[in-house]
Amino acid sequence: MNAMPGSLDAPEASGRAPDLSIVVISYNTRQMTLACLASVAAETRTPHEVIVVDNASTDGSAEAIAAQHPDVTLIAETENHGFGPAHEIAMARARAPWVLLLNPDTVILDGAVDRLLAFARRTPEAGIWGGRTLYGDGSLNPTSCFRRQTLWSVFCRVLGLNGVFRRSSVFNSEYFGNWQRNTERAVDIVTGCFLMIRRETWDALGGFDPAFTMYGEEVDLCLRAEAAGHRPRVTPEATIIHYGGASQPVRADKMVRLLKAKIELIKRHFPPLTRPLGVALFRLWPLSRALAFGLAGRLPGGRGRAAHGKVWAETWARRAEWRDGFSESGD
Repeated sequence: MNAMPGSLDAPEASGRAPDLSIVVISYNTRQMTLACLASVAAETRTPHEVIVVDNASTDGSAEAIAAQHPDVTLIAETENHGFGPAHEIAMARARAPWVLLLNPDTVILDGAVDRLLAFARRTPEAGIWGGRTLYGDGSLNPTSCFRRQTLWSVFCRVLGLNGVFRRSSVFNSEYFGNWQRNTERAVDIVTGCFLMIRRETWDALGGFDPAFTMYGEEVDLCLRAEAAGHRPRVTPEATIIHYGGASQPVRADKMVRLLKAKIELIKRHFPPLTRPLGVALFRLWPLSRALAFGLAGRLPGGRGRAAHGKVWAETWARRAEWRDGFSESGD
């Protein structure tokens, strides 16, 4: 580990601790990370520190961050610890009472960090706070928050009803149907791309569970926060760009990791009586997608759908890697 502390402007210069620690975990997203850090500096007035853990990038990320953002505390790792564990490395250096988890493939817009902190201070009962995310073209990126998985939502996912009735809050309940994230609202899950939490709450919850190294960390954290009496909340007043998926180009590998985490979340957070059924039902999702895209790929102009079908078919063929979550044996 190579830690390179910077000379953070307002807090460091005045000798006092910052109000906010902004944590960024980077992995082979050099240009996006640089743009993210530049936007934080340009759009944030709250006294803050930025801590970047670089997970052994091979694209020169660490060197570029050190050169272009000397005010950042850079921790350049020699191995990839994964998203969740890297946060524990960052938290060991964080000094502020408030913490913002921020993805490297984001751009801060119109003082969004300051706005999110103000929102958090107005609604302390939430415990975890998030904002609104847009794609690079300005359209809504709905992945800033979710509802929790249920037997019904898993059933709709397996049958593809959430895709067919994308605007329905009944059939696409995890994504809130057609809600444009343009109103303040309590949610079950705030995505880790733009997630604010008090440091004392993070510590009380034990941070991210180290079992979740990639995907599912924030879901588990938010559901444990709810169980402890918090109610995560989001606001459209804090809006950022989140491109999404920048460090995960291999889709089948990504799906295997994602499915493994989702199975584990069902096993940990579904009501005990429904867990076996939830796991059994969810295991059918890749098969249903492989069959659906495979059939659609045979239709005229279906080359793209056929490619998706191959990814899902490979994911299904690798089901031994994800079918039991993080357990080595069955349910």
